[in-house]
Amino acid sequence: MTTRDSFSSQFGVLVAVAGSAVGLGNFWRFPYMVGTYGGAAFILVYLLFVALLLPIMYSEFVIGRRSQSNAYGAFKALAPGTQWKGIGTLSVVASFAILSFYCVVGGWTIEYIVQAVTGKFSANSASLEQTFENFTTSSFRPILWHLLFVGSCSVIVVAGIKNGIEKYTKVLMPVLLLMIIFLAIRSLFLPGASKGVAFLFNPDFSKITGESLLAAMGQAFFSLSLGMGCIVTYASYVKKEDNIMKLGLGSGMADLGFALLASLAIMPAVFAFGISPAEGPGLVFIILPRIFSQLPFGSLFASVFFVSLFIAAVTSGISLIEVITAYATEELKLSRKSSVIITFVIVAIFGSLSSLSQGVLKDFTLFGKGFFDMFDYLSSNILLPLGGLLIVIFTGWVLKKGVVKDELSSGGRYNVPIFGVIMFVIKYIAPIAITLIFLSSLGLLKIF
Repeated sequence: MTTRDSFSSQFGVLVAVAGSAVGLGNFWRFPYMVGTYGGAAFILVYLLFVALLLPIMYSEFVIGRRSQSNAYGAFKALAPGTQWKGIGTLSVVASFAILSFYCVVGGWTIEYIVQAVTGKFSANSASLEQTFENFTTSSFRPILWHLLFVGSCSVIVVAGIKNGIEKYTKVLMPVLLLMIIFLAIRSLFLPGASKGVAFLFNPDFSKITGESLLAAMGQAFFSLSLGMGCIVTYASYVKKEDNIMKLGLGSGMADLGFALLASLAIMPAVFAFGISPAEGPGLVFIILPRIFSQLPFGSLFASVFFVSLFIAAVTSGISLIEVITAYATEELKLSRKSSVIITFVIVAIFGSLSSLSQGVLKDFTLFGKGFFDMFDYLSSNILLPLGGLLIVIFTGWVLKKGVVKDELSSGGRYNVPIFGVIMFVIKYIAPIAITLIFLSSLGLLKIF
């Protein structure tokens, strides 16, 4: 019998789970959402929802470590003979859906690393917008970079947990941290940067609306990598004596910390150059290159930023590929190498379709959406919230309370003084919160 691979240390688990959570959402989505929804007030609400939704992460840790199995096998082991294993199926499908557009954006970061290194950024926003459009709508380079990105993630995953994912994230995450701190320091010393700092840390509670509350809740949910099987899968490689309460809290804090550092690297610079903070998704690929082009040693800072973006995308990408790989190796009895190759081929095909839907396939739609938007909508609006909802219902209402406590305490090794609070959130608060996100994202409910 082959011994199942596992993480060698708690630090290895922490950087891997944090790497799964810290992705493009922290460096791309979070800053522009902060800008769109009023700065500091949004951050405080986001912080509140991270705290409220952290028990969902604990739920996934409990399920994964208790079962010592992949996202599908976990529910099959913990609730044999039932249909709860369908949650695992959702996780695998969600991982494919996310990878099919996420790796395309990951490929964009490679293009922008090349442009940064070669000093091709312009101070003209219109020119940069046209450059971005020309690149994303073309048929060759985006697919080439997409394949390179998926290949980079696959090489790490095929090496296994200890010698692949843990080994590389132990290096990549500290490097990412140093890079983003470097960028934040440079941004803070720009003339006029204080306005950006005030925007981030001086709350104006009049900016809080029903829309911003739901946006903050949704960002907290998705940023923590909940509902996609990543944490369940990673947790299945965690040793029984490791403190999953500490690991969950550490991962949540790391995710929040990177999001705030990314905002500190971006918003002071945005204000220093007199740009509106509510620029939206184009902030990273259009507005920031314009800012970099006007800074001394701008190519250096741009290169560091887009390498950081690439690293963040990779650490999330490998966790998604591992969800599929673990399923294929344990349920379909394929070798790890074969599982990764098959995953690479499928993601390469779907990702290429997503990329081409920005250009030559833009008129081809399914359910009114191109491939890129369809995969994005399917995962973000349906699969992830549905998976998260089912996971907390399973943990709170199906698993025995003693099982949950035994895992959270690592077999009684650690005290869990807030166990009652955690169970209350899992059973009642989390399902309500996720249901609100789900119905609101589908446009079926307006509660404000």
